Amino acid sequence: MSSPNPPNNNSSETSYLQMASTTLASRGTDPDAALVGSHCAYTYCNQLDFLPFKCQSCIQTYCLDHRTEDSHSCPKKGVWAEHKRQQELAKHSAGQHKQMREYISQKPCADDTCSKQIGTSLVPGVHCDHCNRDYCLKHRLREDHDCKNKPPIGARQKTTAAATTAATNLADKTLSAFERFKLWGASKKEEMAKKQAAKKPQSKAAQIIAVNTLKKTAKGDAKIPPEKRVYIYVEAESETAKAKIPKGEFFYNKDWVVGRLLDAAAQALQVQNINNRSNNEEDRLRVFHVEGGRLLDFGEKIGTALQSGNTVVLLRGVGAPADLITL
Repeated sequence: MSSPNPPNNNSSETSYLQMASTTLASRGTDPDAALVGSHCAYTYCNQLDFLPFKCQSCIQTYCLDHRTEDSHSCPKKGVWAEHKRQQELAKHSAGQHKQMREYISQKPCADDTCSKQIGTSLVPGVHCDHCNRDYCLKHRLREDHDCKNKPPIGARQKTTAAATTAATNLADKTLSAFERFKLWGASKKEEMAKKQAAKKPQSKAAQIIAVNTLKKTAKGDAKIPPEKRVYIYVEAESETAKAKIPKGEFFYNKDWVVGRLLDAAAQALQVQNINNRSNNEEDRLRVFHVEGGRLLDFGEKIGTALQSGNTVVLLRGVGAPADLITL
């Protein structure tokens, strides 16, 4: 006879199922049938087993040695496996019949001068809580869509004259960091345009000569390999330095990030730098790229954002870089 303690197999994992003594008793009318056991259905075995196994393909009972389909040459080999495969295919896949994303309603930007469609996967749109309208990225800021002159949608239209006057005065007196940056940027670009019209070389050869001249006068860490150097002009705004605008010509490692450039430039130009000690944007220094017309993020690599001959300006209190800044 087979071992009285065969392994207890799970019916969902194997093609055979171990039959309990209660199952054997229920198959006959004799309550003591469980004591008799069952003979192996394999032709050349016929061994008596008190805890036989049932093949889930041919539904016959077998001993421990012939419980698998291969061991008893099952006439219906693979029926159980196919049945299990069909059950797996019948199960719902993850996310079936579920809405994977919210419905996006497309509409034009609420700015009167813009016709761009928002509410798409590429241009989701930005909601303004003050005027209760939706705008594209270019007009998402209050200063860019003339928010103060638009009555909020759904708000009460009746306001007192005193409240209106107070709100107007407050809006006129308060300029955001972005507004100040735009005003400074416009004047700076106009100034640079005049200088470039008078001094900027017109030919490629003259530009190369100018960069070579910059290389001779620029200062920096002598340990930086020549092939790694980026030569740039550095200025500090008068309000930043609290004095006449200082200037300098320096070279930096193109693998450095902009934050390291800022620290080195502030030290060289003797500009107070408390970025590591203050989270107040009114006190923090930022790096403005004149040719690119934008503020550089502290984590950007110098070699990616700048090239030799460019000009950067150290500004204070202009706020963090904003996406898609248009001056």
